[in-house]
Amino acid sequence: MEKFFFFLYSLFSFLIYLIALPFLFLFSFKTKYKNSIPARFFLWKNRPLKPDGIWFHACSFGEAKAIAPLIELLPKESLRMSTTTHTGFNAISKYTEQSRYLPFEPLLFYWTKRQKALVVMEAEFWYLLFALAKRRGAKTLLINARMSERSYPKYRRMGWLYRQIFKQIDEVYAQTELDKERLEALGAKDVVVTGNIKLSKLPKVSKKYVKPSGLMLCAASTHEGEEILILDAFSTFKKYNTEAKLIVVPRHPERFDKVARLIENFSQQENLSWHRYSEKESLDNDIVLMDALGELVNCYAVTDIVILGGAFAPIGGHNAAEAAQFGCKIISGKHYFNQVDIFAAIESIVIVEASNLSRRLLQHGILKRTKLKYHTDISPLVESLTDVL
Repeated sequence: MEKFFFFLYSLFSFLIYLIALPFLFLFSFKTKYKNSIPARFFLWKNRPLKPDGIWFHACSFGEAKAIAPLIELLPKESLRMSTTTHTGFNAISKYTEQSRYLPFEPLLFYWTKRQKALVVMEAEFWYLLFALAKRRGAKTLLINARMSERSYPKYRRMGWLYRQIFKQIDEVYAQTELDKERLEALGAKDVVVTGNIKLSKLPKVSKKYVKPSGLMLCAASTHEGEEILILDAFSTFKKYNTEAKLIVVPRHPERFDKVARLIENFSQQENLSWHRYSEKESLDNDIVLMDALGELVNCYAVTDIVILGGAFAPIGGHNAAEAAQFGCKIISGKHYFNQVDIFAAIESIVIVEASNLSRRLLQHGILKRTKLKYHTDISPLVESLTDVL
C-alpha cells in the first residue's frame, strides 16, 4: 500500500507541476517572486545541497530566525538549509552558504541528496520531502510541531494523507500536550513535547536606539488593514499624550511602499510628522515606518507599548515573547490561534477586539508590564541530532 501511494502521489504531483508551468512562468516576472519561483520550479541557480549534513527546512523568515538556538549548537560544516520564501532565504543564508530554495516536490527526485537528518519546522507537511529524504538515508524529524484549533478540522478531513506523511517521519517534537494529542490522532509516532522553540532563546538587541521623550508605541508585524486601525487609535492616543511616538513595522517587506503611502496620507490629514527609517535612522518624528528587516527586536528595546499585529484579522498572531523579554506592555487582537502556547507563557498580555483598541490604549496606565513565565528545553532534540553526526 505504501509503495502504491508513493507512486500515485508522485504521479499526481508531476501532473500538477506540468499543468502549472505556464502560470509559474508568468508569475516569475513579478518582483515578489523573481528569485523564488525560478529557483523552486525551474531549478534556476539552485544546485542540490551538499550531502551528509543535517538539512533544516524552515518556510518563513520567522521560522528561519526561530531555529537559530538549535543550529548554534551544531557544527557549522554540518548545516544544510532550505526555505520557500524570499525573506526566509535571506535569513538562512546568514547561517551557511549551503542554503537553497526548496524545489517543488516532483523536482526533489533529482535534487535531494543523502543527508544524515532532515529537520522540518512546524507544519510543512510535504510528503515527498520526507519520503525521499528517508529513502536516501536521513533520520526525519518534525520540530516545533503545532496543530491549531482552527486548522485541526481541516487536517482531519485529509487524515488519509497525513497518516501516509507521518509514516515517513521518525520523530516529532510538539509545542504542547494538545498539539501532541492532535498530531497522534493524525498518525504521528514518537511525539515528544518540548515547548515552542521560539522560547528557547530570544533574539537580542543588535543596535541601540536613542529613545525620544514621551511614550513610545510600536505597531509590530502588521498586516493589511491593521495599519490604519492602529494609526486611528494612535491619533486619538496622541491627543491625550502629545509627546507619544509610533513605530510601524509591517510584517512583509513587499508592503513597505504601500504602507508608506498610507502613513503619508494619514500624517497629512492629522498634521503629524513622519519619515521612513531607510531615509533617516532616527525615531524623532511622530510616526516612523521601520522599512528594514531585522530591526523589530531593537524597536522593542525602546518601546513602552506594543500593539502586536497579525491578530486583529484571522491571520494567527505573531511571537509576543520577543517583546515580553523587555517587559513591554502588549496589546493583541483575538486571532492569535497560531501562538496560543507562546501567549500562555506570557503574563499580563492584553487581548482586545479591534473595535476596542483605541479605548484600551487610552487605559495604558492600568496595563501591566509583561513577563515570561518559562523557557523551552530543546536538549532532547539536540541529543537526537548529535547522535547522527
